[in-house]
Amino acid sequence: MGSKIKDEHRQGAMKKIKELADAADICLFATNLSEIPISARPMSRQKIDDDGTLWFFSEVSSHKNAHIQQDNRVQLFFSNTGNQEYLSIYGTAEIVRDVAKAKELWSPIAKTWFNEGPEDPTLTIIKVTPEDGYYWDTKDGKLISLIKMAAGAITGKEIDGSLEGKLKP
Repeated sequence: MGSKIKDEHRQGAMKKIKELADAADICLFATNLSEIPISARPMSRQKIDDDGTLWFFSEVSSHKNAHIQQDNRVQLFFSNTGNQEYLSIYGTAEIVRDVAKAKELWSPIAKTWFNEGPEDPTLTIIKVTPEDGYYWDTKDGKLISLIKMAAGAITGKEIDGSLEGKLKP
């Protein structure tokens, strides 16, 4: 199945990042990018702003916080397999200690990790500012894409069924 390349810049890129990251709550959050192997772990996104900024909760003494303090470059990988949407974001991370922001981002599930709520002394917030990205998306959703693939297999014709492109906020 062929892909159509559609790069997005500025507002279009931020809108696409928000759309795809909103659809996939959990990402693979990679730090220590200059080392082999990199360090990656699944993390749930707390919020994504209209400008593409992503917010995560993290424990103050975590390995990821230590990595970010040494090298603030991060790579995030989102996957929404239900709709065949994928997103890779490269950006910079900043560790924030802000009770008001923690209250804004708070959800009851976070109490699993931070027993004292938004005021938990072990709670930090990671703010990720995207600098670059890449996405893969289906034009028509999973069911239609599967039908198109089957039609392409039967007819032997390449089907244009997906979009992909660079994202430059």
